Amino acid sequence: MRTQLDSCLAAVNQVLLGKDRQVRLALACLLARGHLLLEDLPGMGKTTLSHTLARVLGLSYQRIQFTSDLLPGDILGTSVFNRESGQFIFHPGPIFAELVLADEINRATPKSQSALLEAMEEGQVTIEGATRPLPEPFFVIATQNPSCQGGTFALPESQLDRFLMRVSLGYPARSAEKALLQGEARRDLLPRLEPILDHAALARIQAEVPAVHASDAVIDYVLRLAEATRTQPAFALGLSPRGSLALLAAARAWAMLAGRDYVIPEDVQAVLPSVAGHRLRDQADPAGHGGGALVQWLLREVTPF
Repeated sequence: MRTQLDSCLAAVNQVLLGKDRQVRLALACLLARGHLLLEDLPGMGKTTLSHTLARVLGLSYQRIQFTSDLLPGDILGTSVFNRESGQFIFHPGPIFAELVLADEINRATPKSQSALLEAMEEGQVTIEGATRPLPEPFFVIATQNPSCQGGTFALPESQLDRFLMRVSLGYPARSAEKALLQGEARRDLLPRLEPILDHAALARIQAEVPAVHASDAVIDYVLRLAEATRTQPAFALGLSPRGSLALLAAARAWAMLAGRDYVIPEDVQAVLPSVAGHRLRDQADPAGHGGGALVQWLLREVTPF
């Protein structure tokens, strides 16, 4: 299993150069059965990362371009009347893929954004009174541009909380960008990628993540981190119990990628910025993006033991 996971990471890193940590976080998010929010400027490789993961993991892939005129039916699907049969035939929308890229999600209206909520949380959608299960596995990667850019609608806290992690790719290092400029176009490499994991292997690995051992000491560390966000005056919003569960699940997946069947405090610290950053608000600026500074305070002030 470790060999297969290492091969997946290596294959993605061949396409997305110089982003080993972000790739590892994305794969950990999927193994923990969460959903991923990629927040960055256009052109940083967000779409390339999602498409590459789908190819390497052998998942069906659909991309939804979120725009201000996107309707919920464009995401979920709709029923069309068939004259020959005299019945309505349901045509599933792109949400029924195994890996869904919700591109520029914050450019759509809140009504269209909310169409993803039930799908991400419940693994099913209700359309015209009928509940329809989504495929297994089901993984949403949503991208959003910085809120300072025009034509964006900020994601509400309830929807942000649906994402296990938020990751920023950032600018590449000079050496990676030089290799990018000298090499072949990244999109041209995608058709050559072969699936490394089949559905059964991926499902087996996902099922083993909750079994990664977390000692009482590690769980107490997670609890102290959560309690600090709820009691310290600098925090306008603290971690919910769902946030605590997300932190432990992500730490277990990170430990598995490191080849261990037990969690250490460093695993919790490695995933904390991505799991907690979008869930926290600074009391001095509750509408802003102070989560990063608050996470650094947690890492500095809350000790593992």
